[in-house]
Amino acid sequence: MEEVQVIIVGAGPAGLATSACLNHLKISNVVLEREDCYASLWKKRSYDRLKLHLAKEFCELPYMPFPPNAPTYIPKDMFVQYLDTYVSQLGINPKCNQNVKSAFYEVDINKWRVTVENTLLGAQEEYLGKFLVVASGENSVGYVPEVQGLDEFKGEAIHSSKYENGKKYGGKNVLVVGSGNSGMEIAYDLSNSGANTSIVIRSPVHVLNKEIVHFGMVSLKFLPLNIVDKAVVLLGKLKYGDLTKCGIRKPNEGPFYLKAAKGRAPTIDVGSINKIKTGEIKVLPSITSIDGDLIRFQNGNVDSYNAIIFATGYKSSVLNWLQVCYI
Repeated sequence: MEEVQVIIVGAGPAGLATSACLNHLKISNVVLEREDCYASLWKKRSYDRLKLHLAKEFCELPYMPFPPNAPTYIPKDMFVQYLDTYVSQLGINPKCNQNVKSAFYEVDINKWRVTVENTLLGAQEEYLGKFLVVASGENSVGYVPEVQGLDEFKGEAIHSSKYENGKKYGGKNVLVVGSGNSGMEIAYDLSNSGANTSIVIRSPVHVLNKEIVHFGMVSLKFLPLNIVDKAVVLLGKLKYGDLTKCGIRKPNEGPFYLKAAKGRAPTIDVGSINKIKTGEIKVLPSITSIDGDLIRFQNGNVDSYNAIIFATGYKSSVLNWLQVCYI
């Protein structure tokens, strides 16, 4: 059993940054990571063309700014290199292959007891700490919704975390489900690769570009959120026009309010909207059922597809192991 002041669960950017700050203050800590590497989402589950959707000044970690000559929007591989340098230079030592099975607060000793399975050794290990930091994020387990007939779909069906690029989909009919940042960018990438691309857009969504989002984030330092929301919505309308004609509805609440209150981020356009307007990407409503390679939609359309990519987000696994009744 190992005892430290702070136990950090998750070795993504948030967990690494927390450890760096604690190291700087000489507070003992341990970082526990389920995967076989830190930053596994970036290293193993992100598509090739991915760049940070926010400007670099909003994404750098404590004690290590990006170089002045780095691009404004950091590519995936450069961000991974940045994290590797961050870990080595700031003395962070994540413990990988540590699958947390339970964490509960022992009132008698005023400490957290965390039990993990060392998946490399097949052994159980324990940690004690005065504080517990949950840094495993929102993107723990890929979520695929239940769809009638999906199990019998004759083509390929994957979660977006398994998507790398569109090379193998050229000339094929591909359906992307989900209109968040991953879904829109994957649809754009597929279309560029020669796939006959369709996308399911079910819920209302704000569509902005990186420049409008950057303007909004800078403005939030000086202006109230509701004023910033009105400004960025207006800029979005000036940029893209009325997208309801394309099957994209806008939420009633503003984009920054939705992010702060409900965790729903706006979709940052990388070129998908122009392809939707020109018909290169087809917008469809919800799926009602699947029969072989035929997919039926809410509007009655039935089309044949070779592949479905579910960009339907993730679900957190925290409540599987965090025993909150002990707090």
